[in-house]
Order: sequence, then structure tokens, then C-alpha cells
Amino acid sequence: MALAVLLGAFGAHALKTRLSPEMLQVYKTGVEYQFYHALGLLLIGLIGFQIDSKWLRWSGILLIVGIVIFSGSLYALSISGIKTLVAITPIGGLSFVAGWISLAIAVWKR
Repeated sequence: MALAVLLGAFGAHALKTRLSPEMLQVYKTGVEYQFYHALGLLLIGLIGFQIDSKWLRWSGILLIVGIVIFSGSLYALSISGIKTLVAITPIGGLSFVAGWISLAIAVWKR
């Protein structure tokens, strides 16, 4: 979550004048999703005190992979302008979905 705050501040201050409004919005979307899913990781960690489950472990792994791929590709796209990076963004989104489903299964199986 600290990294999301730092990247958000970097975008708001250092990139504000360097990126087009469209690319700044892409960057902000990366920060928002990183922050939401970092909160999800915190939730998974707290649930881990009560549940020992492979599904719970997978949910954390999948959210981390999602942050790296989804948010990372949006950061790279916005800063570099390389449009082909958008091709991997949905992989990160699918990882987010799979992570949340894995969390639901872990809690349901408890």
C-alpha cells in the first residue's frame, strides 16, 4: 500500500506535466487497482490467522501477480507510450478475478 501511495504521489506531481491527460488517467488507473488489491492482500493476511488453506495462499499469489501485470503494464504504457503493452493488461485482470474467487473458495470451504 505504501508503494501505491508513493506511485500515486509521483504521478500527481512528477508526471502531471509530462503525460497527456489520457496517459495520466491510465497511470492513475494502475495506482487505483494496485491500492485496492493491496487492501485485498491485507485482508488475506488477516484471514490467514484463522484459515490455513491452499486457496488462501493462491488468492494472495494471484493478487500479487495481478498487481505486477495489470498495474505494471499500465504504468509502463503511460510512461513509455508503447501501446502493445495493453495486450498483457487483461492477464493481470484475470489474475485479480481468479484471486478473489480463490479467496471466496477459501472462506467458503472453512
